[in-house]
Amino acid sequence: MTVVDPARVICALDDLADPDARGFRLGEGDWPLRGFVVRRGTDVHAYVNYCPHAGFPLDASPDAFLAPEAPLIRCGMHGALFEIETGRCVSGPCVGRGLRSLPVHVVRG
Repeated sequence: MTVVDPARVICALDDLADPDARGFRLGEGDWPLRGFVVRRGTDVHAYVNYCPHAGFPLDASPDAFLAPEAPLIRCGMHGALFEIETGRCVSGPCVGRGLRSLPVHVVRG
């Protein structure tokens, strides 16, 4: 049986549409880890909420991580686009660079 630490649960899989994303914060103090999870189909990916181009958070408004016109992650500050599955930048000033991935697991949904 897998033990789930409730302090590290971000959300239920059913709470995310397909595709959808949600931000989270782990830790306390001045420098907690800020990240986000992205669902596409049955796959879930997690990344640090940090644009490799300018260092800003990707979501200009809470949980606004996805481009409205395509299943891509979008930086709300300058419009760079990233692949959901890899975090690789495919359009914008950081083409070829990528988001820093985080380990994430879906346990019992």
